[in-house]
Amino acid sequence: MTSDTETLWLFPLLSKCTSLAFFSFFFLLFLLKSIFLWSHPGGPAWANHNVIPGPRGLPFIGSMLLMTGLAHRKIAASAQAYGAKRLMAFSLGQTRVIVTCHPDVAKEILNGSTFVDRPVKESARILMFDRAIGFAPYGAYWRTLRRIAAMHLFCPKQMKASERQRKVISDEMVEIMHRKRESICVRDLIRRASLCNMIWSVFGRKYRLDSNDVQLLELRKLVDEGYEVLGTCNWTDHLPWLAEFDPQGIRFRCSNLLPKVKRFVNRIIQEHRAQTSEVSADFTHVLLSLQGSDRLSDSDMIAVLWEMIFRGTDTVAVMMEWILARLVLHPDVQSRIQEELDRVVGRYRPIRESDIANLVHLPALVKEVLRLHPPGPLLSWARMAISDTTVDGHHVAAGTTAMVNMWAISRDPHLWKEPSEFRSERFAKDFSVMGSDLRLAPFGSGRRSCPGKNLGLTTVSFWVASLLQEFELDGNNVDLTEVLKLSCEMANPLILNVRPRRTSTTSFL
Repeated sequence: MTSDTETLWLFPLLSKCTSLAFFSFFFLLFLLKSIFLWSHPGGPAWANHNVIPGPRGLPFIGSMLLMTGLAHRKIAASAQAYGAKRLMAFSLGQTRVIVTCHPDVAKEILNGSTFVDRPVKESARILMFDRAIGFAPYGAYWRTLRRIAAMHLFCPKQMKASERQRKVISDEMVEIMHRKRESICVRDLIRRASLCNMIWSVFGRKYRLDSNDVQLLELRKLVDEGYEVLGTCNWTDHLPWLAEFDPQGIRFRCSNLLPKVKRFVNRIIQEHRAQTSEVSADFTHVLLSLQGSDRLSDSDMIAVLWEMIFRGTDTVAVMMEWILARLVLHPDVQSRIQEELDRVVGRYRPIRESDIANLVHLPALVKEVLRLHPPGPLLSWARMAISDTTVDGHHVAAGTTAMVNMWAISRDPHLWKEPSEFRSERFAKDFSVMGSDLRLAPFGSGRRSCPGKNLGLTTVSFWVASLLQEFELDGNNVDLTEVLKLSCEMANPLILNVRPRRTSTTSFL
């Protein structure tokens, strides 16, 4: 007969088996639920919502892999595969997303009154962009910021007042190219030009493009770091259970960057406050002069000024590099524009911004480059629904993120003849890219379109015209491979060789 002591070991074993069975049961339930959610069209975030065609993706993470690499191309291919070019649903972890590759549906999303908020990334929140125009919630504060920027930075009167600074910077670019002439990395030059232009407008400080000023170099590093972290798809934005681990180090990098940004911009603000003599009305002075309900706290001023420098630098430089690359690849287009410049402006009078309105081939070139190489192929920052709505006949719940694949729309063969071919002459007739025609709206449309689009286009057009008036552009091994960061830029920097078109440059410098 077995003794009691010999059977005691059975009780802890049975207890462990019961616990294991209990755990296995709930794990199985969790797994079955995950598979059920994953099996829904659009993936796990779309369970219990109206059926919109789209990829299921993978369990737990949905279609996160769509946002890696060249996301605009992957999304366009997926929409084509699912017959969902008008409207496709997919899941980014727990985030519901819709995307359209059709101009009519894009108009519904961008010009309606529902998708007027932006989903705020963790990086944007840490770097204070939720207190600036880009990510601020739709409402009274956002409208105040938009009005201030429109009145004091982007209005025609202010653009005219800042024309001289763009001319000075253009002359410095010409001067540097004349000195070097061969193997010019234009990305470095135009990024510095774009940064100096925004510093002059926003902070009222003038730097030469070849300056090694400590503050200029410091700001360049801050902008580059912010550009990189904001351009990274942060998985913790869509998978909250990863937030504790910060696997990509985004929170860590933003937390290190923020105090540097605050310290730099706050120093500029305090220096402006200390000035007693009459000074030019740069944007920092404008913000300091606001009264009443328009007055901003120092923290909000830092956010607004930082965003102006940050976004104003990026887009102009990216656009200009693509344009110069296309001019090298299409010397016939380059010659056509130079002939037009000689006819309209002349070879010995420096071009003025007012001359651009009298040109046909240069604006056509810019628009064709924007069609083939939009800086924001998914319009940079998505929209978010503030209430339940209907899009293209489908019910879409509040909180849903919406994207417009402008890259896919601008290459749709149903909308464009030979869409993959570079043909700037297609825009010889007037065509607005400011948002009224959603076949090509690279700056967005509606309430949250880019507020600086006129200034950006003016700057790019004038600088390109100035270079073309002065130089013939050439280059070797131009590579149009893309890389998608915050903007879609050339993966390999453009290297230019230039030949002066005139024997003397004294009238330009």
